[in-house]
Amino acid sequence: MNDPVPEGIRPKDVELSADIVVGIPSYNNSRTISHVVKAVDAGLGKYFPGDKAVIINSDGGSKDNTPEAVINTRVDHKAIFLTHRLYPVNRITTPYHGIPGKGSAFRTIFQMAVDLGAKACCVVDADLRSITPEWIELLLAPILQEGFDFVAPLYTRHKYDGTITNSIIYPVTRSLYGKRIRQPIGGEFGFSGRMAGYYLSQDVWDSDVARFGIDIWMTTEAIAGNFNICQSYLGAKIHDPKDPGADLKDMFVQVAGSLLTLTEKHYKEWKDVTLSKDVQTFGFKYSAGVVPVKLNIERMISAFRIGVNNLKDVWARVIPGDTILSLEEISRRESNDFRFPKELWVSIIYEYILAFHHKRLSDDHLLKSLLPLYFGRTASFSLEVENLSDDEAEDEVERVCAEFENQKGYLQKNW
Repeated sequence: MNDPVPEGIRPKDVELSADIVVGIPSYNNSRTISHVVKAVDAGLGKYFPGDKAVIINSDGGSKDNTPEAVINTRVDHKAIFLTHRLYPVNRITTPYHGIPGKGSAFRTIFQMAVDLGAKACCVVDADLRSITPEWIELLLAPILQEGFDFVAPLYTRHKYDGTITNSIIYPVTRSLYGKRIRQPIGGEFGFSGRMAGYYLSQDVWDSDVARFGIDIWMTTEAIAGNFNICQSYLGAKIHDPKDPGADLKDMFVQVAGSLLTLTEKHYKEWKDVTLSKDVQTFGFKYSAGVVPVKLNIERMISAFRIGVNNLKDVWARVIPGDTILSLEEISRRESNDFRFPKELWVSIIYEYILAFHHKRLSDDHLLKSLLPLYFGRTASFSLEVENLSDDEAEDEVERVCAEFENQKGYLQKNW
């Protein structure tokens, strides 16, 4: 190692080795990060008392004293599950450099995990309000005790939460690669030390992966690289909610762009896959309460209608004319009767994947032209499941996945 001590860390702060690394990327999360640090520390103390552990906060220039909140977090070392620690847990907060975004924060965590020689690692979001010490066990134990390389999260979520995941990322990833990883961009992951080294060696750090595309990139590389993967049920994910019509535009473009880039890269890995299969799941799936998510459905329908009025010439380079006619018909419907059928949605997504592959538009124009369609489909799905329970809405997501698998032959034939 040329420089085993990353910027912001001094030898007195941490021994230059660790069995476990837990990373917490952050940006203006001072309200919630202390709770996350306490839960992580408690989990390490309760479930991995014999392992050297380091908690790393990789911060993106917070203006609300997030790093100070990490350093000043007090942990109750009188708690029973902390009294028999063989090694103390070291807490480190360090700035990350490069393109602003979550991926750059993860790169710092990967680098430190490699430099410290960690056997197992996990990352958790800094805005979590539902994290418990058990999450740390569920993310790390499959790595340390079962030999897995990658652990994806499995949550109970409100039916309006995770709209990008539910409409595109989960069904496309499942259909392409044949692995039913329910939360490919969940935010919490476990991974082995060798997986961290693999991630670090990839030349992606000047791309959208270094922004919001990191989660789907991590999951896809683990699947396509034939690493040993599983998922763990963590219960409810309660975090700072976001309205997809107002908050997720940049994230959508970057995540969708990363998905399309990975689809292009890993064609050989998905081209012959025809069926999807479950992956091994750890943890007991119990009934967990979730916080309702509010959506501005009218705003999403309005964004869809504006797209229909202004983007038909652009869409004509991506999707067939009869599909555009169907979109025009949908846009004329009253809001209470607004429906965007899943069959139409799936066919459009596959056309966009093909348009990306065949370079029919610039990547930026292609991805931004998909946004109004995403808003329309999200509004429609929200209306379809409005009177359903979260479990019943999950069944609808599964039907969307089945439709993606049903139409995959079109993508394979036209590649």
